[in-house]
Amino acid sequence: MNRGGKRPYRDHLQSFNDLITSYEATRAGFVSLALEKNRRATPYIAQALKKAASSAKKASDLKKIKGIEKGLLTAAGLSDKALHKLLPQDKEEAINGLIKNFLEPAGIKFIEELVYRFLLIRGDALGGSMRNIGGALAQRKLTRSIISTLLIAGLKYEWLHAKTKKWIEMADDDSDIELSLSGLSWNEKKRKRTLRFNLTIPFLKNNVDFCLFNLSPSELETRGNSIADSYVAIGELKGGIDPAGADEHWKTAQTALDRIRDSFSNSNVFPYTFYIGSAIEKTMAGEIWKQLENGSLSNAANLNNEDQVGSISRWLCNL
Repeated sequence: MNRGGKRPYRDHLQSFNDLITSYEATRAGFVSLALEKNRRATPYIAQALKKAASSAKKASDLKKIKGIEKGLLTAAGLSDKALHKLLPQDKEEAINGLIKNFLEPAGIKFIEELVYRFLLIRGDALGGSMRNIGGALAQRKLTRSIISTLLIAGLKYEWLHAKTKKWIEMADDDSDIELSLSGLSWNEKKRKRTLRFNLTIPFLKNNVDFCLFNLSPSELETRGNSIADSYVAIGELKGGIDPAGADEHWKTAQTALDRIRDSFSNSNVFPYTFYIGSAIEKTMAGEIWKQLENGSLSNAANLNNEDQVGSISRWLCNL
């Protein structure tokens, strides 16, 4: 909720139109997702298909290598669902077509062409590690913005390593730490602040994207996150860029934020709430703006707008 009549969102939003995701931002978002998918997929290819295929002297030799038939069929453009409906002769024809039309014309680069076509066709089918890429990219972007805000303000911070669960002091070279962290902590004007990502609030039994506490990391570990008045701000971050899913993302976040507000109000505690999204369509932008204006939502931003992300980062760091 907004306190004392302050409207922090007014620092970067003048109307609901400022929240709407532009076509250019949508296009750039899809490109970023594709690049990240390929970055994550490369180890699979390097360790499996590419390694196995490397024994082939020429493209036609690939048919003789055992254990790569499915990889060849995928590169030929066939989905897992389609494979179940094909006869052996159909599969052979598909592989022959791949070799003749794409791999042989590539000459000595036929293995690179095979890997490229596999990546191109496979896309989301690479399993669990390919899921929620948009959310991961969104968290990294906001995290980097918050870290930059702290550095500009001359504030030292600690960060929580996602795998080791250990807090690490900031270093002179902090490049890429957003790939490995799940929390940040800093002191500002004698105020202790700890920001945790993807945390389950015990009395809600719901996972929340961002929780800002008025505790140090050690205090949070000792007290836990079950005490309502230790929460300063709670936010939802939706990184999906597909306009078709935008409304669903907002409805999910809105439901979560409503439950948060209701639950905390029972303890007479009113933490700030905020929403940051990549795909924001006109209708939902109007709904978000209405909640900002009536005070039920404290702040909001479009993740694709650097000025908005920077503004909401400064707001979080100054709470």
